[in-house]
Amino acid sequence: MRSSSRILALVSAVLACASFARAQSIYEKDYHFAVEEVGKACGALIAQKGIDWKAVDKELAPAAAAAASDQDHLVVLTRLLARLHDGHCEVLRTDKTKDLTWPSDGQGEKVGCGMFWCRVGKKIYVKTVWNNAESAGVERGWEVLAVAGVPVQKWLDQRIASLRDTLSFSTDNQAFFYACHRGLAEPTGSSVEYEFKDEKGAKKKRSVSFTKCNPAPWGPAVFPPDLKGTDDLNFGPLKSGFGYVHVRRCKDTLATQIDQALAAVGSAKGLILDFRGNSGGSFDHEDFMGRFVPKGTTLRGQAGVEYASTGEHPYTGPIVVIVDATIVSAGESGSGIFKEDGRGYMIGESPTAGMSSQKTEIALPSGLFKLFVSIGTNKGRFNGGKGIEGIGVIPNELVEFDPKDLSKGVDTLIAKAEALLAKFPQNSVPYRPPK
Repeated sequence: MRSSSRILALVSAVLACASFARAQSIYEKDYHFAVEEVGKACGALIAQKGIDWKAVDKELAPAAAAAASDQDHLVVLTRLLARLHDGHCEVLRTDKTKDLTWPSDGQGEKVGCGMFWCRVGKKIYVKTVWNNAESAGVERGWEVLAVAGVPVQKWLDQRIASLRDTLSFSTDNQAFFYACHRGLAEPTGSSVEYEFKDEKGAKKKRSVSFTKCNPAPWGPAVFPPDLKGTDDLNFGPLKSGFGYVHVRRCKDTLATQIDQALAAVGSAKGLILDFRGNSGGSFDHEDFMGRFVPKGTTLRGQAGVEYASTGEHPYTGPIVVIVDATIVSAGESGSGIFKEDGRGYMIGESPTAGMSSQKTEIALPSGLFKLFVSIGTNKGRFNGGKGIEGIGVIPNELVEFDPKDLSKGVDTLIAKAEALLAKFPQNSVPYRPPK
């Protein structure tokens, strides 16, 4: 009996030592450090977004313990950050891992097929079509029924769940819009059969191939004709007499670029600022907004914010801003100031992505990686003091696409903006244009 007890004690000691040795692996040590430090640094946003951080740790700890290479470690840390619901978060490589690549799935580069989708009610429709999808006979305004034999809503749910394992989305809207644009990408050379329903109710099957086609969203479903452009803007007069400016990016030159646009459309009786597809950037918000304040005056926004007039030809008329969840980061704050600070009326398919935050870096003990994470929201005065991160900028009015408009090559939201400018909802906008 004594011998058996000694054997059991020895086995227990060996197991304890093995457990201790596993806990001391460089990857597992990094992982536990990351869980603790991210929990501290991002605690306010984790609580605001309703994330169960302990459950996240329980889910991923086994994978962290099984990591056997720097590449495995990268994947585990990426999956950990994906559960922060933080569109800006990223695992940053250091000098030790600067040449490390993401593990290959053997399928090659993923590319688009020439389609973007939108949701109308509970149905999914083709919003934009070009390139391979257009060559295959797919048309704008068709309802999407199935993808490779899978009902489209089920396919989208599965695609979003798969994407979310390694990609972090600040909101459900951002995840859905990503799936309807970039998320449609497949490996180069592949082919997928889709089932549609046309405007007359007839079912159509189309096999679409995937070659070199950019799946990144670029803006409206249909651009107005004859626009001019700068690096980051497309602009011109509309047949209705209103001006149109599409803001694709928010670089530090945005204010001077908008001067060129306003020189072309600044005499219009109403202006549409379309931020859809805006990929963010960094710019002077006050200098930019000053281009929409009458000379010699100041616009007073929320929480004591003031915008002095700037630029040679500031636009002083009514403004309608168009948004959706393809707009991220600086594009959200840039479009949001028009609504939140009372300068314009905002419409959109949905709120913006909700990906606008203050960030920090957390260095891991191994020195292999740093974690780039959000620790607070930008524009804290927005949304009744809740800011943008995890919420987005919410339009004054949600507007869905009309499939009949799409089939005719009409962007429903631009048409809606023109109708609003024709009879501007002044009661919803504090700013009063000068007579």
